[in-house]
Amino acid sequence: MLNSLSGRFLVLTTVFVMLAEVLIFVPSISRFRLDYLSDRLERAQIASLVLLADDMLETELEAELLENAGVYNVVLRRDEIRQLMLSSPIPQDIGATYDLRMANALTLIGDAFRQLASRENRIIRVIGAPVRDAGLLIEITMETAPLRAAMIDYGVRILLLSAVISIFTALLLFAAVRAFLVRPIKGVVGYMQRYAAAPEDARGIIQPTAGVSELREAEEALLQLQTELTQALRQRERLAQLGGAVAKISHDLRNILTSAQLFTDRIEMSEDPLVRRLAPKLVNSITRAVSLCEGTLAFGRAEEPAPTFSHVPFCELVEDIAESEALAPSDVEVEIINAVPKGLMLRGDSEQLFRVIMNLVRNARQAIVATGQPGSVTISARDDEDAWWVAVADTGPGLPKRAQDNLFTPFQGSARKGGSGLGLAIAAELIRGHGGSVTLAATGPEGSTFEIRLPKGDGTL
Repeated sequence: MLNSLSGRFLVLTTVFVMLAEVLIFVPSISRFRLDYLSDRLERAQIASLVLLADDMLETELEAELLENAGVYNVVLRRDEIRQLMLSSPIPQDIGATYDLRMANALTLIGDAFRQLASRENRIIRVIGAPVRDAGLLIEITMETAPLRAAMIDYGVRILLLSAVISIFTALLLFAAVRAFLVRPIKGVVGYMQRYAAAPEDARGIIQPTAGVSELREAEEALLQLQTELTQALRQRERLAQLGGAVAKISHDLRNILTSAQLFTDRIEMSEDPLVRRLAPKLVNSITRAVSLCEGTLAFGRAEEPAPTFSHVPFCELVEDIAESEALAPSDVEVEIINAVPKGLMLRGDSEQLFRVIMNLVRNARQAIVATGQPGSVTISARDDEDAWWVAVADTGPGLPKRAQDNLFTPFQGSARKGGSGLGLAIAAELIRGHGGSVTLAATGPEGSTFEIRLPKGDGTL
């Protein structure tokens, strides 16, 4: 109970209301003491007026008046004359004098709590102003025990009333919190639990109904999360099915390409100079195709092989890509520019780096071809103390907003109609295996630039 939100709210409400009542109690008890003393002064004044009306009062009647007023002596100053109007024996010396005419709020509060703290029955003198201008001042002497007893009785009644108010208020707030907060929160938790148990069941998706704005925002955020997660799970399922199909195709394609490798061995023995010049490139292309099929099979099993690190002559690797892309048929002239310094060596997996650069260059070339205007793709590289930096820049039309928002996301990051968006996703995954990153450095009407960072040393960023 106390560990629940409503239980803790109940306790806190009770505590805070009691604290507020205590803050009210402090001036209240001071006010009660002031009223008590003022009442004794007024009673004493009435008794004095009786004496003024009849100077010859019997001793018994005078004692009765003093007892009714609750005082020992009454002094009234009228017309600058200080007169002892009523008197009786005082059992002890006067212990303190309080002038109610000059006291401020803090003084009254301090006097009240000192009175409560003191158990000693003392005789005090109290000075005040007579009511209805019946003189200049009135002064009485009285005991403190009855005053303290009355203050304690008043304080107990105030505290009991405060406790009743606190409990009643807390119960009302407890019911309100359960109705307006706890119950809707439990509803949100229930939706979360049902969705976690069966994400594919659309009945587990929350429908926002809360009237409280904060809870409404929480429900809408949960609705968005559940919707996006459901879409992601469905896409993952489709990707798993697609991966299985691609793996089967790649298996058969690998066998076909392996047979093609055997035929290329004989082609290399041809006497035709053109054939002898092109045969090595054909062999390399078929070898890469076989490696790609084997990698696809591993990817279909969610086992993308880790990169095999070696020192890669990057300029020669980019030159192979440029020559391969130059052979692609196209009605638009696209120049592939190799701006990599000769002799630059990178540390990485040569086959995976080939696939990364090839994907970026091919995407850039296809974007330029789609415009129908000639253009160029430039591959450059540099290094510093921490990393190698590779840039692939094109003069294409730039990436649209939707493509920028879904970069490196399979089936969503393509800027070309009918594209799958797998090229960037594959490139990003392979570079992450090297401990690096692929980022979109710039895009706009003048073209786009992708930048690759490959860390040196142990591969940490």
